[in-house]
Amino acid sequence: MPELPEVETVRRGLALKISGRRIVQAELRRPDLRRPFPPALASRLDGAVIGQLGRRGKYILIELDADGLLLLHLGMSGRVTVGSAALPAAPHDHVVLTLDDGAVIRFNDPRRFGLIDYVKRGEVAHHPLLAGLGPEPLEPGFDGAYLGAALAGKLSPIKMALLDQRVVAGLGNIYVCEALFRAGLSPRRRAASIGRGRAERLAAAIRSVLAEAIAAGGSSLRDYVQADGALGYFQHRWAVYGREGSPCPGCDCGKGVCRIVQSGRSTFFCAKRQR
Repeated sequence: MPELPEVETVRRGLALKISGRRIVQAELRRPDLRRPFPPALASRLDGAVIGQLGRRGKYILIELDADGLLLLHLGMSGRVTVGSAALPAAPHDHVVLTLDDGAVIRFNDPRRFGLIDYVKRGEVAHHPLLAGLGPEPLEPGFDGAYLGAALAGKLSPIKMALLDQRVVAGLGNIYVCEALFRAGLSPRRRAASIGRGRAERLAAAIRSVLAEAIAAGGSSLRDYVQADGALGYFQHRWAVYGREGSPCPGCDCGKGVCRIVQSGRSTFFCAKRQR
């Protein structure tokens, strides 16, 4: 599933191409994705002017006219691209929006785990999918003090606590593994044992790995592409994720990157460096 850097990269790419444009035709080629489309969604999109694009966790927020907002989640395999109307329709192009400059937005989702919803802007903070999300890790307020307090009393492993979107919004398996490696923290360590010093180190590691991944256009793994169809390339800079048995960067442990399974998900780490 695309994580914060991939979603932010798509948001930025879309904003450059579609902000200020009018939707002249909205085509919904099926009635649902992960959940049914809102009633009359096509008629709400037809003629709407696209405003600013925001992001909350792994969700893209697209302003429509004065008070509407389109909520979009890429799911496991979704991609949103902007291209020429001359491009042929592809299988799984479930939502196609034609703009007043001739560009076409295509939401392609082979596995249909993505979603699209419509909400009034004043109600977005109370939307069931957004209301319980934790803070944005790249915004002010996400620091060691917050993280230490949020993890206090949690008996789950730190890896699983960081995947909880109520603790911090937007993190997924890739960037939690990478951040824990940078912070030198074992993914098996109890979350409650992360004191202030470790929490400061971990918060800084989370912010740095996310910022670097966004600068690299995210990590292209399986289906993810940017809004123009280009691949991200941060996967070439992963220190541990997906690198089981490879040498640990800057480490003489001799074992290389280890892999364990936590709650059904692969975790990659260095058993010597991360304590």
